[in-house]
Amino acid sequence: MRILAIEDEPAILRMLERGLSAAGHHVITAETGVDGAILAEDDAVELVLLDISLPELDGYAVLARIRARRPDLPVVMLTARDDLSNKVRALDRGADDYVTKPFAFEELLARIRALERRADQVTATDLVIGDVRLDLLGRRAWRADRLIELSNREYVLLEYLMRHEEQALSRTQILYAVWEYDADPTSNVVDVYIRYLRRKLGEPSPIDTVRGVGYRYEAP
Repeated sequence: MRILAIEDEPAILRMLERGLSAAGHHVITAETGVDGAILAEDDAVELVLLDISLPELDGYAVLARIRARRPDLPVVMLTARDDLSNKVRALDRGADDYVTKPFAFEELLARIRALERRADQVTATDLVIGDVRLDLLGRRAWRADRLIELSNREYVLLEYLMRHEEQALSRTQILYAVWEYDADPTSNVVDVYIRYLRRKLGEPSPIDTVRGVGYRYEAP
């Protein structure tokens, strides 16, 4: 995978280059937000690691430019800002994941693999995670060999969660992705439908609650 690392700390950039290259990735780097935003326009870039505190253009502005030009490009925020408000802000603005410094490199690689699996599933006719399978053409769902009866909204919610496997998704993210223009930001409809899905999927539940943020889909 061709990964763009946008980071203004040389020591962290060197560590990312060494570690990602050793894992078989091709790494290109940028030390300013402006340079990073320009490099991210290259279709050869398949994933971006993006710091928030950058010279010239901060990470949020870079993320906005990426989403305007390449809405499907995976972006992982890689930052020392570990407060909840920054995490929610980044996820709501289109980041696919949020990793705080210092981090375990194996965890970062695992999150990159999860995003790779998500990209691989985009054009597939089946979406399979663990023992849950979605038929994307027939819009049907199974757990093991059991067909799960889902309403249209439940199906869309489950597909969205599965396509974002292992990512902490805020309630606002889920609301606007699944309910779109019908979304009422003051509603608890996300929590209600998560309960519906958990009941229908059975135990152990693949949908985890991320306290203070929202939910995460993870194969048991």
